[in-house]
Amino acid sequence: MKKIVLLAFVAIAMASCSENYSNGERIGVITQFSNTGLWWKSWEGHLNVTQTGMNSSVPFDFSIDNNKPSPIVIKQLDSAAQYGWKVKLVYHEAKGKNWFNNRGETNHFVDKVEVLDKNMASLFGSQNTRAGRVVDTIYVVIDKSQLKNHK
Repeated sequence: MKKIVLLAFVAIAMASCSENYSNGERIGVITQFSNTGLWWKSWEGHLNVTQTGMNSSVPFDFSIDNNKPSPIVIKQLDSAAQYGWKVKLVYHEAKGKNWFNNRGETNHFVDKVEVLDKNMASLFGSQNTRAGRVVDTIYVVIDKSQLKNHK
């Protein structure tokens, strides 16, 4: 009886493993991208997710799949991290297919990178492309009701 239960458990566990557990997109700025690992070297990154122009407190960690690394994606992510570009990452999440972290440290594997904004100086109306880049966004709210009391 124990062998049957064990065999059923293994069969269910293997059947529940999915290469495409979920698919999605995340938009933000790459703050870290490196080739790391003790046993298996893998490309790992960290995205600061943005929501309507503001940085979110929800980080997104991702990997490049060692089973099918894309030199184009790696080059785009490296440039985005170096220059502070805003990017959209298209990824898939695998469940149960990365037991030994041989594919990457996370289960979120980036398949495609779309650069949304390279020239952050255009936001300020400057024609000079070397004018700078946006590092963070700050919103200021002026409460005019407090100004009337100081007259």
